[in-house]
Amino acid sequence: MTDIFIKSFNRPFYLDRSIASIKKFVSGDFKIKVLDDGTPKKYLDKIRQKHPEVEISLSDNYDKKISAISENLDSGKAINGYKIPTRFWYDNIKKGSEYIIVTEDDVWFTQCVDLNNLSQEAEKSGIYLLKLGWLGNNKDDKNLNLKSISNNLESAQPKDLILFPKKLMTALFNNKYKFFTILYKLGYVSNETPRKYWALNSILMGFYNKEYWLEIWKGMDGLVDEKRQLVNASLFYKKHRDKPNFISRLKEEAMKTTFQSSATNSYHEYGFDFDVNYFNHLINEAWLNDEFDSMENFPKDFSLEYFKSFVSEKINTTEFEKWVNQFRQQYKNIGCQTE
Repeated sequence: MTDIFIKSFNRPFYLDRSIASIKKFVSGDFKIKVLDDGTPKKYLDKIRQKHPEVEISLSDNYDKKISAISENLDSGKAINGYKIPTRFWYDNIKKGSEYIIVTEDDVWFTQCVDLNNLSQEAEKSGIYLLKLGWLGNNKDDKNLNLKSISNNLESAQPKDLILFPKKLMTALFNNKYKFFTILYKLGYVSNETPRKYWALNSILMGFYNKEYWLEIWKGMDGLVDEKRQLVNASLFYKKHRDKPNFISRLKEEAMKTTFQSSATNSYHEYGFDFDVNYFNHLINEAWLNDEFDSMENFPKDFSLEYFKSFVSEKINTTEFEKWVNQFRQQYKNIGCQTE
């Protein structure tokens, strides 16, 4: 049995698509578990109606987040998107199966995946993280030792990582005592070095040995501290680097995410006249009323014109398109395919 955890917040139209994609493409013994941090009840009730087999758990801050959404719609007060329920995620995933998938509501499957086979392969080959998707970004393949394991899997071990003890790894990522600067001047690291460590993690599209996921997320304390995650991952990997398939991936990506939506404004305030929260509300309502098809344009993302047909009378679609282009460009800059 594999638990598939979906972290969600106030985008039921994407959550519906995510669940539907699992039912379409994923086989084997699995359970879908939604970890929700503030999707209003009327939307969750519809998710329950459409997908009664899905288990939904609510965070401790659920009621506060619901109030924040309501207040935002009434007065425009910003939703605090930085208050992250990491302890809620951690405690639930700790109770999960030996192998887990941890994803988010705006991520969906695009290819067939047999979780029973993946679990057997992971156990046999000593895989702790199997990447199911990487946003079409092959820019960093030069930093990986790629080697075929089976017909559909390949080892993707990182090359030439510096693996210090904890204090030095922390100093490296935070440039404490100018440690990174000193190593840079000595030629041991470059501006590209921090990116190499992302080979050890997968935020949205990972099939994990639960022990490894828990180690990466240890000590987050309400924040998604990416540097600390990479320190944690590096320390665990150092103990197990004798396993040649510790980090592996599918030979063909099986998951996709959006580059034209966000859960809140918090991380994507670009100065355009576009309110992500209000946009989500308009689409949520259309979905609730069976007007918005959560599988439109699947397995690609929703078409921009489809989105615009539901919001054009309420928001400035020119500003919306500018926002989407800026959002996409961030990921294009690091090598992702965003179409």
